[in-house]
Amino acid sequence: MNRINILFVLFLVFFSAAAQDAIIDKNSTYDYDFFGDKIDSEKVVTSSYALNKFQEINTNDTLALKFSAIVTDVCKVKGCWMKLDLGDNQEAMIRFKEYSFFVPKDITGKEVIVNGLAFVKETSVKEQQHYALDAGESKEEIAKITTAKKTYSFIANGVLLKK
Repeated sequence: MNRINILFVLFLVFFSAAAQDAIIDKNSTYDYDFFGDKIDSEKVVTSSYALNKFQEINTNDTLALKFSAIVTDVCKVKGCWMKLDLGDNQEAMIRFKEYSFFVPKDITGKEVIVNGLAFVKETSVKEQQHYALDAGESKEEIAKITTAKKTYSFIANGVLLKK
């Protein structure tokens, strides 16, 4: 009888582990590398949907959002910011919550999912020039920045980078 109980327990452990693997495999976040807070890849909106939301909010308003987009630029110094393509020649400037994490510097052209707060802000000439310098722009290109501009901004608490 004792052998039957041991055998039963072994089968129970084996099948519960197999069932656990099946649940994990359904979560596609294993197709991503994580940066910042652990987020999942569920309930993600498209970059065009995110663009519409950015266009709807006013300066100083914030909106919780999780969206997927292609990286168009990254800070070449330490990966402390990135820009994402929203479509229609629009980009979102992504910074990371309290600079608590950074992303790889070689991810331009890759797909990411970001989770956090979207907002619209007025970006000063000095700040634009700083970002251009971080991006490795030439002095001539940096000198062409002479006016403040409306920027779609985002503070991400978590980023998923598609493998």
